[in-house]
Amino acid sequence: MKVNDLMNSKGKAVVSIDVGDSVEDAIRLMHTSKISAVIVKEQDKIAGIFTERDVVRAYIGKMDRKFREIPLRETMTTDIIVAELKDDLSDIMSVMVEKNIRHLPVVDESDRGKLIGMLSIRDIIQIQVKKITSELHYLRDYITGG
Repeated sequence: MKVNDLMNSKGKAVVSIDVGDSVEDAIRLMHTSKISAVIVKEQDKIAGIFTERDVVRAYIGKMDRKFREIPLRETMTTDIIVAELKDDLSDIMSVMVEKNIRHLPVVDESDRGKLIGMLSIRDIIQIQVKKITSELHYLRDYITGG
């Protein structure tokens, strides 16, 4: 299965925030959107990603300041890996496990790397569980002659 297949089934909504907004703004956005990561943009381009892990890092690393005083550019993760629509989900899953990443922005390589979605490790696990469940059902039917 390709990333494109998963994106078509899960939808392509992306929650993003501006690089100049505060850590508090990002936390509130993540809370109201019920998500654990947001894309950080600067002039409509991906500047980074801000995740729950970044909240912890901001808390430990900037204890002398309030979250509303800390701009995202100081705490976001800037060294991000992206998935492309043509990528195989098994390859993406391997990268996420190897790099200990739970969220990957998805870009459209045919449209100058335009951001089109976000994959989470949960999305990939759900697809794998459905695949395994389907295979198990097929094997049971085959074995029982049903």
